[in-house]
Amino acid sequence: MSQEEKVGIYIFCGIQTASDENFGEIEIEGEKRELFTIRYKDSAMVAAEVPMKIYHPNKDNLLMHQNAVSHVMKRNDTVIPVSFGNVFHSKEDVGVLLENLYPQFETLFPEIKGKVELGLKVIGKKEWLESQVNGNTQIEKLTKAVQGKSEAASYYERVQLGGAAQKIVASLRQDAAQKVFEPLKELAVAAKTTEPTSEKMLLNASFLVDRDKEALFDQKVNEAHDKWDDKVEFSYSGPWPAYNFVNIRLTVDA
Repeated sequence: MSQEEKVGIYIFCGIQTASDENFGEIEIEGEKRELFTIRYKDSAMVAAEVPMKIYHPNKDNLLMHQNAVSHVMKRNDTVIPVSFGNVFHSKEDVGVLLENLYPQFETLFPEIKGKVELGLKVIGKKEWLESQVNGNTQIEKLTKAVQGKSEAASYYERVQLGGAAQKIVASLRQDAAQKVFEPLKELAVAAKTTEPTSEKMLLNASFLVDRDKEALFDQKVNEAHDKWDDKVEFSYSGPWPAYNFVNIRLTVDA
């Protein structure tokens, strides 16, 4: 960094540790930066010195943040995630933040120690979804009713058709929740679903899993995939820190 550039402290995650740690180097926007810890009691923030500016959440920057946290997770089994792009003016500011957050960290450490987050999205294959919708008696009847009619003349039937298709997708989502989510939930310490991000998505789930059960969980995901392989695609991700199970507000008291 040039002398004119103002230096900031970018934070990646919180960890539980009794000593100062160095996690090597990471490349941030083409420059090598050292990953170090800023400590308070048995907690620390993993951070790097960076130019003081806004970091845009482009693909490279998001991947950089993700890779840094994954690197830390290989050496520490109690990692509290911090969202992308948090830059503070000084190490002292981060120290104040950490002191303020410590009561929350103290509660979270035993809850997330030795645990990882795994994500699973179940996306219906186009052909299968269409077969489920088109094979429905009510939809067949409504489809015939709108054929050859103008949009205005068939308005009511079209509204019914859209509603009937939505009901079928809702039923398929309920089926995925019962047959995929619920059995996996039994292996997890905690599990949650969030709203699907597309019409074809039947399940958008996150699981908090003990590291020593991760292989068993992977096996159960593979078994579920084999049963549903002709109908859906699985997007399975992780291990991550507990992004969906930790709610930390990063604020420094004035």
